[in-house]
Amino acid sequence: QVQLVESGGGLVQAGGSLRLSCAASGRTFSAYAMGWFRQAPGKERESVAAVSRSGGSTYYADSVKGRFTISRDNAKNTVYLQMNSLKPEDRAVYYCAAGATVIYRMAGSYECWGQGTQVTVSS
Repeated sequence: QVQLVESGGGLVQAGGSLRLSCAASGRTFSAYAMGWFRQAPGKERESVAAVSRSGGSTYYADSVKGRFTISRDNAKNTVYLQMNSLKPEDRAVYYCAAGATVIYRMAGSYECWGQGTQVTVSS
C-alpha cells in the first residue's frame, strides 16, 4: 500500500484558487490510479476528480468540470488538484485516494486514503 498525505487546504474567498497536493510514499506510486474526493458537513463523501496511472486519462465530477484540474507527477510521487473559481459549495474536507484498479467515481474501489485537508470558501 501507499501512504498519502494531503496539503494545500485553507480559507479562500469565492472566486479564488487553491492547489491541493497529495504526497505518496511506500509502494510504487505509478502503479496506482489516484482520486480526489470531498466530504462536506452532513453529506456523503463524493468524487471530485481522478487520474489514471500514467496521467493520460482523467475524470471530473460535473460540479467541478472546467474549474478543477487533476494532475500527477510520478517522478515526485505527487498528485495535485488545482481548484479555480471556487464557490462556497466547494467547502469540504478533501481526501486523496489510491487504487490499483478503480472505477474513478467509486470511493469503495480505492485502497488507500489520506487524512484529508480542509477547504473553506467564504462568500
